[in-house]
Amino acid sequence: MPPARDQWNQPPGEYAPPRNKLLAALPPDDYLRLRSMLTVAPLRFRQVLHKPGEPLHNVYFPADGLCSIVMTMEDGRTAEVATVGNEGLVGISAFLGGDRATGETIVQVPGAFAYVLPADLFVQEMDRRGALYDLVSRYSQALIAYVMQSAACNGLHAADQRCARWLLQSHDRIGRDQFGLTQEFLAVMLGVRRATVSTIAQQLQRAGIILFQRRSVTIVNRQALEDTSCECYVAVKQQFSRLLAEPAA
Repeated sequence: MPPARDQWNQPPGEYAPPRNKLLAALPPDDYLRLRSMLTVAPLRFRQVLHKPGEPLHNVYFPADGLCSIVMTMEDGRTAEVATVGNEGLVGISAFLGGDRATGETIVQVPGAFAYVLPADLFVQEMDRRGALYDLVSRYSQALIAYVMQSAACNGLHAADQRCARWLLQSHDRIGRDQFGLTQEFLAVMLGVRRATVSTIAQQLQRAGIILFQRRSVTIVNRQALEDTSCECYVAVKQQFSRLLAEPAA
């Protein structure tokens, strides 16, 4: 269960910018009103936030860490379709009119916490057509563009390029050079064999671009990683910047 609201450590009417970028983009008065409905919950490694086909009880606004939305095939193979960090929210189906999760959402990189809003209250906020609705609407456009670009990328670009793109996007969201990650988990995210990721990791490490340790990766040369990636990294980044840089209503 999410912790009690007294863990905000702030006077009820005093504004302090939230650590989620969508919430931080709200006008202060809107956020202070919304804050009374929010709780906070930790994001633990491999914690399942939503299961496919099950009702959406909560919408999560990560403060840090990374969440992956993955799809599982009948033969048990899985692949990531989207990554969400502190730029967005988990539970976009509630905005699009659905009441059930279409994929499994798991925490791939643990974070301190996420802001949690019950799904029914989130739907009520969307019905208000206020500042949060405007932000979530633009975020959903960016997320759809991201999923479309990723689908094209997965079909057209080499595994090392896709791996570099994934690491860059994760680096952007987490905001630090070192973060928790295993090669097994990265293979799941990319939809490739563990041996393929091992080969790519060795190549990038020999080139001085990353350092892969047992349960973590360190970005050593960011520019070289960008040079290794395909154009999809820049295309997605531009979409998010264009759609989310506009001021809320």
